[in-house]
Amino acid sequence: MMEWIPAVLVTFKVLVLGTGMYFAIKWHYDQGKKETDRAKEKRAVLRAGGKLAAVFALSLTGLGFATFILGRKFGLDLPLP
Repeated sequence: MMEWIPAVLVTFKVLVLGTGMYFAIKWHYDQGKKETDRAKEKRAVLRAGGKLAAVFALSLTGLGFATFILGRKFGLDLPLP
């Protein structure tokens, strides 16, 4: 009876440690994929924010010119600063 206990315990230990190592490696691999997904999302958000800022700046410039042109058309004195 005492002869098979080390064989069973060593087998159990190898199975438990092997399973633990497999899931640890899988978890780290999945975390690496998640980081690249986050980086892609961050780039997309920054790109969209940049586009929105550019559109806002162009709209503001266009509105300023339109206001200046309409003011001149109606005879208002609007010198550029």
